[in-house]
Amino acid sequence: MATEIELKLQLTTQTARQVPAHPLLAGIKPQTQRLLNTYYDTPALDLNARRIGLRFRKKGAQWLLTVKSAATVSGGLALRHEWETPAKPGQFDFSHIDEPDFKVALEQALPRLQAMFTTDFRRTTWNVPFGESLIEMALDQGSIKCTGHAIRICEIELELISGVIGDIFALSHHLQETLDLRPAVMSKAERGYALFSETPQKPFRAKAAALRAEMSPVNAFRAIALSCLEQFQRNEYGLLTANKDPEYVHQGRVALRRLRSALKLFAPVLPPDFVATYGQAWQGLASGLGDARNWDVFLSETLPPILAAFPDHRDARRLQAEAVRHAQQARTAAAHLVAQPDYPRLVVDFTAALYGLQDRQALKLRKFASKRLCNRARQARVLAERAAELQPEERHELRISFKKLRYAVEFFTPLLAPNRLRSYLASLTQIQDELGLINDQVTAGTLVGQALANRPAGPVHGWVAGRHELLAHELPEALATWLAQKAPW
Repeated sequence: MATEIELKLQLTTQTARQVPAHPLLAGIKPQTQRLLNTYYDTPALDLNARRIGLRFRKKGAQWLLTVKSAATVSGGLALRHEWETPAKPGQFDFSHIDEPDFKVALEQALPRLQAMFTTDFRRTTWNVPFGESLIEMALDQGSIKCTGHAIRICEIELELISGVIGDIFALSHHLQETLDLRPAVMSKAERGYALFSETPQKPFRAKAAALRAEMSPVNAFRAIALSCLEQFQRNEYGLLTANKDPEYVHQGRVALRRLRSALKLFAPVLPPDFVATYGQAWQGLASGLGDARNWDVFLSETLPPILAAFPDHRDARRLQAEAVRHAQQARTAAAHLVAQPDYPRLVVDFTAALYGLQDRQALKLRKFASKRLCNRARQARVLAERAAELQPEERHELRISFKKLRYAVEFFTPLLAPNRLRSYLASLTQIQDELGLINDQVTAGTLVGQALANRPAGPVHGWVAGRHELLAHELPEALATWLAQKAPW
């Protein structure tokens, strides 16, 4: 079994034509060959469900049988186990697989295996000495094909042959200075399965990081941060295309909020300059998406009841037209922001910094989690007990404190008592939802002014203000429910 460490970067065909002339490759003789791969699975996709990839590859005159573990990819970096052996096409032999669970799954699937899709591409490789390492740089151009459909392959893979993982990121950063390269999270196999299943692109929601009690706090942070980064990257499609589905912007912002919350939560065990640098960098991107999200919420949630309340009022009709225009402008601005070269460079640099974090503290994760959760809960409790007397600015602080607490609880869920976790998290979610609705009304007042160019809109402003007060009166009951609960840590 070998461990494959590679960084995948997407590029356009125009950029691909520039790659061979890059100064870094001068004097390095490239090798070019055609690779034809056929991927196999059962009709029920049992191997894919087990995160196992199985393929036959034709490499020149040689045929290879390859088994791969599906990697969790963030920042474009994939770490996966790989077994490869010469074989005759169609003759499956798993005797060389030394991972018992994989071997059993493959042998159980054997009678039902069938071809699912193919990848056919030309690979040009350069063995690049960089830093302390030797890195294979592969430029792949071709297609993925399935049942008459095809999608394009145009990507660079940087695979560590020998040396240190940090040099892969350093090489990527160097290439990104002159080439438009974007870290990719979808492997060829994942794209092939999506083509086979005719699965359309859709917004990607947060997934819990796989924390274990024996992890150190730094390693736990790394897992959480990579999970947040993956969520944002998997929503890039909708952001870059200014897709009308507001969930892309929403999930992109959720990913960044979770990431920034994790930076603050784990700050006591992280280098201060790391927290400051990347806290500011991700804040800038999050702010750029904020306007789009505000208009999306206004259009989908705030405006419909206003239109229902004032169906014939000219201000309401004008407000709708202007809101649609502002929302489209905001989505376009968000797409432009993510399309800028600064963003993919930030992804690579941040991923490199995550893998470069040193873990020198002998601190147990459970103890760290309990201490930080107590701190977050105490901050929320102080404000919750004064909820009736809070000023608007303090109510905003209350919303932020509960958001931080909820994210912290979600991050540490694998370590918490399950019998109390469900009700506690449900209570936090209800409070956050109610505070979010209140905040939406505050934002709505500002957006109405922008949309109507600050022209008088008395009935609309009055409706927004009344809705704000109604929601504020419902909050104390939710807070009281949470205050009475026992924490699950």
